[in-house]
Amino acid sequence: MKILVFGASGSQQFNVISEGIKKGAEVFAATSSAASFEKLSQAGAKPILANMSDANKMLEITKSIDAIAFMIPVSLPNPFDGLEYAKNVIDAAKINSVKKIVWNTSGWLAPQKIGIPGEDVKLDIKEYLKNSGLEYVIIEPTIYMENMMGPFCAPFVKNEMKLAYPTPEIMPIGWIASRDVSAFVVEAVYNDKLKADTFQISGLENLKGNDLAEQFSKGLGKNVVYYTQPAKEFGDILKPFVGEAGAAGVTSYYESLQNATEFPPKFNPKMNEILEKLPVQMTPLVQWANENKAYFS
Repeated sequence: MKILVFGASGSQQFNVISEGIKKGAEVFAATSSAASFEKLSQAGAKPILANMSDANKMLEITKSIDAIAFMIPVSLPNPFDGLEYAKNVIDAAKINSVKKIVWNTSGWLAPQKIGIPGEDVKLDIKEYLKNSGLEYVIIEPTIYMENMMGPFCAPFVKNEMKLAYPTPEIMPIGWIASRDVSAFVVEAVYNDKLKADTFQISGLENLKGNDLAEQFSKGLGKNVVYYTQPAKEFGDILKPFVGEAGAAGVTSYYESLQNATEFPPKFNPKMNEILEKLPVQMTPLVQWANENKAYFS
């Protein structure tokens, strides 16, 4: 099995490399930066310099590939470019008879467009993939545990013993580890019964803010309290990483959550049914925090 991975230099898709290798796959990793080659090679992948904006390059690198694991970069200056990127990959996969595409959507998709470009464009991508004629699986993860390693959270843990995140304390979330998501992606690649399937996945614990801080504290071995970070503070910290437009969209989204009386679901209570089709060993929050405690000290 030859698997081509997009986004493997980032935390969301990096573990697709090791999970694929565990299954005996030959893993190729497309990256737009040669600076990522060493990291990808050390992980066991064959790095390929390629940008998703280049349709001809997508045609070239998908030849003789059996499956594609892809995601759209979250920090595009123009989020609507994501549709063109996806089309380039999907069209190339179709021309080159790639057997299956597995798309990691980086979040649960909204039921309809909500006015945030980065989220709305995903619905257009979903429609294009569904109509492509290719076999596909869509993996929709909830919020990544790795988000807590971001610049809007980790420094607060280190310096103030606060677990900072812009979701209200009373909003429950089924946080999920990125390696678990990668394992779902690879299981989907190898499951021949899945040809046009979508899975909304989450962790197995539905934690409100204070519960999250409690589990995090147990893993860390020191007491941390939950801090509902103001959306603007979160957006300002994020701006250098995702740009003005990206930060504005995210800020707007979290402002709406902080002003809401009802919250969108971020937990799937039927994960046991998904785990029957895609058997993955899930990572509890306390275990994840313990494994990464050096990062927060």
